[in-house]
Amino acid sequence: MAALGRLGQFLGLAIPAVAILLELNHAISLGQMLVMLVAAICCFWIGRILEGYARNV
Repeated sequence: MAALGRLGQFLGLAIPAVAILLELNHAISLGQMLVMLVAAICCFWIGRILEGYARNV
């Protein structure tokens, strides 16, 4: 479970970089980039909760 949490945190850190690159290349709109950024925050937050839960169990 800790590994799954780490993966979520890694995705939460990687998605914003990908979103910015896609927006700079005009592959997605600004609104889509913001949705990706919110999804990245959620991935990181859920990953942090999972990792913390795995360490306490």
